[in-house]
Amino acid sequence: MNYWLVKSEPEAYSWADFTRDAGTDWTGVRNYQARNNLQAMQPGDLVLFYHSVSEKAVVGVALVHAAAAPDATAEAGSPWVAVHLRPHEALARPVPLAALKAEPRLSQMGLLRQSRLSVTPLRPEEFDLVLELGAA
Repeated sequence: MNYWLVKSEPEAYSWADFTRDAGTDWTGVRNYQARNNLQAMQPGDLVLFYHSVSEKAVVGVALVHAAAAPDATAEAGSPWVAVHLRPHEALARPVPLAALKAEPRLSQMGLLRQSRLSVTPLRPEEFDLVLELGAA
């Protein structure tokens, strides 16, 4: 199993939208490194859902339900892909960016090292630590 983090602006598509929809195709990624990360995702992988811009916090955990396929929002024949994600569980409390930055064991986390990248891999220990920080 692999672990990931995806970012979404809550005003565009929030955790509440995601859970209401019971899942979504993660479309619109137009960065090659992020696309490569989407292509590496496999069904069963777990994904932290991060609210970017206004909220800046990890708010939930999603599950990769289907592997990468052509992104329906992209031009036909383009290299862009999407994966299907489903909600797994909300965190008991959001983990703000400030808390992530304050934790020395997360200093190499992709979100902190490449803050503009919308899809990043996580090491298992990073994933577990964020879950600990978000526990009640």
